[in-house]
Amino acid sequence: MFTSKRKRYDTIILIELVHNVLKRIIRIGVAIPLDIQVEAIDKVIKKTVQVLEESKYQIFEISENAQSERESLHTELTALKVELDQIILRVDKLEVHYRLARIRLTEVSRDFNRFQEEDIRKAYEAATNIQMELSSSREKEINLKIRREELQLRIRNSDRTIERAEALGSQMSVVLEYMSGDMSQVTRILESAKNRQLIGLKIIMAQEEERKRISREIHDSVAQSIANIVLRSEIAEKMMTKQDLAGVKSEIHELKSQARLSLEEIRKIIFNLRPMALDDLGLIPILRKFTQDFEEKSKIRTTFTLHGIEARLPSAMEVAVFRLVQEALTNVLKHAQASFVSIDITYQSQMVKITIQDNGRGFQIEAIHAKISSGSHFGIIGMQERVELLEGRFELESIVDGGTKIDMLIPIKMENGKEKEPQ
Repeated sequence: MFTSKRKRYDTIILIELVHNVLKRIIRIGVAIPLDIQVEAIDKVIKKTVQVLEESKYQIFEISENAQSERESLHTELTALKVELDQIILRVDKLEVHYRLARIRLTEVSRDFNRFQEEDIRKAYEAATNIQMELSSSREKEINLKIRREELQLRIRNSDRTIERAEALGSQMSVVLEYMSGDMSQVTRILESAKNRQLIGLKIIMAQEEERKRISREIHDSVAQSIANIVLRSEIAEKMMTKQDLAGVKSEIHELKSQARLSLEEIRKIIFNLRPMALDDLGLIPILRKFTQDFEEKSKIRTTFTLHGIEARLPSAMEVAVFRLVQEALTNVLKHAQASFVSIDITYQSQMVKITIQDNGRGFQIEAIHAKISSGSHFGIIGMQERVELLEGRFELESIVDGGTKIDMLIPIKMENGKEKEPQ
């Protein structure tokens, strides 16, 4: 047990150290002036990437070890709960037997005419033996409950360690992905505008906001449902002790319903993070389902139209297109005040064109560009950056009270980087 506590302590210390290193790296990256030499940036980034890669592997090992420990603790806790249930039933039976033995001892002790000294001795020994066994069982019950609380506390600590390690690993992955890109793009980024310097930090900030949203969503839906399941399971456990089988059956029925609702909520959260079926079904079926869900949730009439012959795209490109559509619809929901939005996907021989148009309140393009330069409206600049990273073209049109239209043209490339041959 001391080794386990020491291991968790070392884990937390390592995570804190890596987290501090990451924050210092971000501060250094933000402080780089525009006129700095690209070679110097390349040297700093390569050194930073090396440190982050090493730390990332350590965090991965920490997470794996913590998960293994959590599984072991869960197994031990399950077995302990079974043993505790048995000992509780044993204590209840012994209490009944002890009361009967005391009654018997009182009875034989009072009536000397009917019972002999041998009968009194046997009654006394029986009561004493039951009392000793009852005391031992009660002590064992107390020890098992203490052990159960310890295991539950260790499991919670393991969960927190895993959560922090996964969050930090994900944050490092974002930084590594951004910093490991083609350095030939750095000059263009440095010459574009000052807000490009902050893009890495803003991506991390946006990711943290998304984590907060997911955390709130899980807390308000799945966590509440699971808490209810735990409460009802404890009620069912007490009913089992009282042999109330009808009540237990009713509680199990309610538990099944609550578990199904929790599973549905979890699947919705997983889909919003990244549709697992994207790799299996492809882009178009997932976009159809996403637009249907968007329409049901937002009450905004949404149409999805496919032009051309559907074809599977490289996995990274399909994810990118899905994220672009997702971000565009999020902007419509938050800002457009629209009643209708259309999504058109056009497959060409070497290009994919995505057109998203709404009938919302629109805006002045010049005003939006000014806000982008000041560091706000990161959603639009994030979409533009994503399209440009795919070597595509991003076009934005909007009229005040006349709606907004976004056109994105992305070249189709194979996994090896070559463009797709015309069919």
